Parts: sequence; C-alpha cells; structure tokens
Amino acid sequence: MVNVKENEKLSVLNHSCAHLLAQAVKHLYPEAKFWVGPVVEEGFYYDIDLGDKRLTEEDLPVIEKEMKKCAKDAKLIKRIEISKDEALEQFKDDPYKVDLISRMDENDTVISMYTQGDFTDLCRGPHVENTKLLKNFKLLKVAGAYWKGDSNNKMLQRIYGICFDTPEELEAHLQALEEAKQRDHRKIGKDLEIFVTNDLIGKGLPMYLPNGFIMWNTLENYIRNKELERGYLHVLTPPLGNVELYKTSGHWDHYKDAMFPKMEVEGEEFVLRPMNCPHHMMIYGNSIHSYRDLPIRIAEIARDCRFETSGSLKGIERVRTFCQNDSHIFCTPEQIESEFKGVVDLILEVYKELGIKEYRFELSLRDPEDKVKYYPDDDMWNNAENKLREVLKDLKLDYVEKIGEAAFYGPKLDVQVKPAVGNEYTLSTCQLDFCLPMRFDLNYIDKDGTKKTPVVLHRAVFGSIDRFMAFYLEETKGILPLWLAPVGVMVMPVNSEYQTDYAEEVYKWLKENGIRTEMDARNEKLSYRMREAQMRRIPYTLILGDNEKNDHKISYRVYGKNETITVSWDEFLELLQNDIKEKKLIEK
Repeated sequence: MVNVKENEKLSVLNHSCAHLLAQAVKHLYPEAKFWVGPVVEEGFYYDIDLGDKRLTEEDLPVIEKEMKKCAKDAKLIKRIEISKDEALEQFKDDPYKVDLISRMDENDTVISMYTQGDFTDLCRGPHVENTKLLKNFKLLKVAGAYWKGDSNNKMLQRIYGICFDTPEELEAHLQALEEAKQRDHRKIGKDLEIFVTNDLIGKGLPMYLPNGFIMWNTLENYIRNKELERGYLHVLTPPLGNVELYKTSGHWDHYKDAMFPKMEVEGEEFVLRPMNCPHHMMIYGNSIHSYRDLPIRIAEIARDCRFETSGSLKGIERVRTFCQNDSHIFCTPEQIESEFKGVVDLILEVYKELGIKEYRFELSLRDPEDKVKYYPDDDMWNNAENKLREVLKDLKLDYVEKIGEAAFYGPKLDVQVKPAVGNEYTLSTCQLDFCLPMRFDLNYIDKDGTKKTPVVLHRAVFGSIDRFMAFYLEETKGILPLWLAPVGVMVMPVNSEYQTDYAEEVYKWLKENGIRTEMDARNEKLSYRMREAQMRRIPYTLILGDNEKNDHKISYRVYGKNETITVSWDEFLELLQNDIKEKKLIEK
C-alpha cells in the first residue's frame, strides 16, 4: 500500500481533502469545532469536537455525500495571511484554534489560513488550487482520540480518509485495504480460535486458546531445539525482580516509564520485569569462569511485562505481557565476530525454513550528541559499532545505519519486517553490549591469569513468540503449514453411518504417528463438513467412502484445492512427514 507522507503530490491532495472533510462536517453539524487534520502514512484524519453527537461508521456515507457536493462546487482554495492578533480575534469562539494560535512561535508574525467557499481553516499549506480536484476519496473509519493525546483531556472524534488522483488508484488502494483486513491477525486469531482478549482480564493481556497454545508450543519447541543444536544453555528465571537489580543494570533510569509500578513487599521493592538481561547477568556471575568456558550462551523463553499505552496495543503484536525468545551470549572480545555471525546465520536459517522472504537489516547506532541516553564511553561505542560493521561486511549483507536507535548500552542489528497490517517493526535483533557486564562486575580468568570483563550479545530470533505469531498469521493468511497448524488433518467418513469404523481406524493411526488429527463424523452433509474444514484452514481433509474402505486407501484434498487424490496409507504418511520435515507452506 502507498505511503501518502512519502509522496509529495499525494500529501498535498490528502491535506486538501482533510479540509474538504471539515467543510462537509461543518455543513452537517454547524456546532462542530476542529482540532488538527494532518496527513499520515495511511491518508489523512481530522480530530473534531461534535459535542454530544457520537459518529458511527453509518454516518460516513452521509459525510462523503456532502464532501462530493462541496467538491462539485469547484471553489478556489485561497491562501490568506494575517497577524497573530487578527487570528486570535477571528477564531476567538473556537478554543481549539485559540490554543493552536497561542502556542505559535512569537517570531511568527504572519499566520496563514486557507479559504474554500464558506469554510476557512488555519493551515500552513500547501493545498490544491480547487476543490474539484478532490473527487477520488473515501472515508475509512471513525475513532476516538484525546485532545493533544492526553487521556486527561476531552475525547474528540477522529475521522480517517484517503484521497487519490484517479478512481483507479483509489479502487486499487481500497482492494489492498480489504486484503490487509482479511490478513489482520486479530481477525484470523478470532476465526481460528487462536487467542482472545477481555477487558476484565486487562487490556494488552491476551489469553491463548487451545489452538493458539498448540501453535505457541510448536514454535517454542522449534526455536529451543535450534538453540540446543548450537550449544545454548536454557534457564528459567523469575518474572519479577528487586528494583535494585534494575538500578544496577541502568534500566531503572532509562526504562522506568515503560515498567509497571513498583510494589513493596516486606520492606523490599519489586517490579514486573520488562527484560531478562539483568537476571542472566546474575546467572553468569554465580560461577567463576575461565576463558576456556567462553562463549557461554544462556537462553530462555521468558515472560516479560511492559506498560504500553492503551492506544498502542494491538492483538498479540503489541501487548503488555509477552514471551521473549531471549538469549545472552557471554564471550571474549576475540569471539565477538564469530558469535555475532552465528546469530545472523541462525536468523537467516530460521527465515529460510519458515518461508520469510521480505525483510531488511538496520544497524542501530548511538547519537554521539546525546549525552544522556547512552552510556558515556566513546572508545567502547566506536569499538562496538566498528565490530558490527566488519561482520556485516564479511557476511555481504545490505543494511542501513540508523543514528540514535541503539540501546543505551550498545549498538544493535535489527531485522525489520513489514506486516500486512500497520507499520514496519523489528522481528529479530542482536545487540552488542560492553556496558552491563561492567555494571554487574562480571569477569573471567584469561590466559595470563588476570580477570577480564566479558562482552555480551543480546539476541532474540523470534523477538517475542507473541509478535512472531501475529506476523506469521498475517504472512500465511492463517493458512498454516502442516507442522504448525493446530489441526493438520481432518478425517471425514462420507456417510457417518457406514464408514465411521474405517475413519476411526485411519484417525487412530494418524494420531499414533504424531499427526495432529480430528475426526468429523457428525450426521451432516459431507459438503457442509468440508466447508467447515476449509473455514478452519485445515491443511488436509480426508474423504473416506466405500471405495477407500474396500481398497484400504486414503483420499485427500489439500486446503484450497478441488482435486481429490487417492493413495495408500504409507504414501500419505510419507507425504505428511515430508511436509513437516521441510516446513512446507501451503500454496495459496
């Protein structure tokens, strides 16, 4: 989908259309007052105070009709410049505009506004010349938005829309939006009974249903086995910690606002942990280590909690409690390159096996001018950043550098993905850290018998299992491969009265061979039961009638296909086992 903010022409068009929206709303609701109407990546919006009137999706076609009428009037859009005092006088009855004007820089002696027919609004511009150019638009949704983004302020109503040059561009965009809607993991999660949320439990606290837990557990076992093959040592640590732990690590100063409030118990102060590195530092520090012991790769599927704002929460992609696929690799400076390369190799191997093809690398660096956010050691930072550049060069990976995006303790490599719904985000990460080992006074005995401080690589291949599940559900449209699907095979007798015994025999045999299987022998038409299996996106559906029973065969259909294939039991099992081994995706 197009990014409106990155296209200058579309940006002007959409900003002008926001004014057209405001004009139409003013015609329909004369008491309406307007806050701001900016261009965003997805088009535009306008925040509006309509008093006691609450808009719904059903109101949008009415507003669109009035917008089309205003556009058809073909009014010139004129820029007018006035002084700050004149602006305050003109908008004196509008508290939102008065607030905007009052906060403008005193050096701004000229304030601009734009007029189109009977509607005038504050704006820097630019705009199109005539409202007749604003014909190809669509209002998308209405939502609530606090004035100035402050939950202590009044809730305004935000109307979102999009505008294009041509009707063909608009139609193509709307089709892309519909595709994204069908891919939204929140919809898929509901359809496939993966997870649910409930405000009585709490916002951002998803509950995984049996299907979701099967998917979760399968992913957890997959990545844990990958790590075990590479010498990782798995641990289990508490989901909370003493405040002093986070003061020692430095997280208390840098991330306190993202933590849940501290709680006092028997004179000690605790917080729900937002990350796992302090716990793993303490595990390393529990023993004396020699250089011969390194690298030590500590790993954990760890439950963490962060206080995300309610407006940022999204299904299982962004939550307030999540499980990180976390690891901390303790190594010598000489081992940095090989260990970092090993992490990148693991990420690329996982992406290849799971069919993830669209991603890019970002090298996140500190901002040298920021003396507050980052650990103050120029030599450490320069050394760490150059080490990562060398590895990326050796691996021949394309990447972009992002100044000011590093963690407070060191630079990092982020793998960015673009989900079907919403903005790009980080899926996998690997961070280099010279800082925390020093803060926790960690060491190892080097070859010469002296104590040295280890280097730590923080890494997460899945990021969090929650976010990875959200991403993968959207990538596959919920058509999960056999190895990951909660139900891989649905067994159906054609006639529940005559073939159930044979269907049960096949069902038990599949279960004994480790295939996640269900049987549907309900007294319903076969076509009805097959439609249900399709709605559940089950990879294989078995159709067992008299021919299959008499010939001791299996007939199956692959999800989304109409072809029925008949094979022997052994051939079918070999097919399933090969799909599982290769993590084969189902062609859509």
